[in-house]
Amino acid sequence: MHPGAFHSAFYAFLILLMAASMLVPSGTRAAAAEQAPSSDTQVIQAFSEASRDSADRAEIAEQRKHAILFLMGIALLICMLTTAGLGVAMAIYGKKVFVAHTVFAGLSITLALAHAVVAIVWFWPF
Repeated sequence: MHPGAFHSAFYAFLILLMAASMLVPSGTRAAAAEQAPSSDTQVIQAFSEASRDSADRAEIAEQRKHAILFLMGIALLICMLTTAGLGVAMAIYGKKVFVAHTVFAGLSITLALAHAVVAIVWFWPF
């Protein structure tokens, strides 16, 4: 495979991707024109229904956020314990597990940062 083959294939893929994106219809303007309300009461009714629905969705979303953070915490705890176990096996028992220890340490750091960022973004104002 010559060096220019990858670039040619990459550019062909990009052109194909752009052509496919132009074929996808954007029906947002037509949908907005069809849904124009005919009176003020319909507008007010739509907003009141939307606010009730959003309150229900917010509660479900809050429970889901807590569940996601809990699962991330469990995965982080498992990675941390595995890293510590591999470190002990390497330091005390002389096992050759440095690469695995390093991989799990990297996963632990990455997951810890992601867990912290997600928790701050979702729950900072409490």
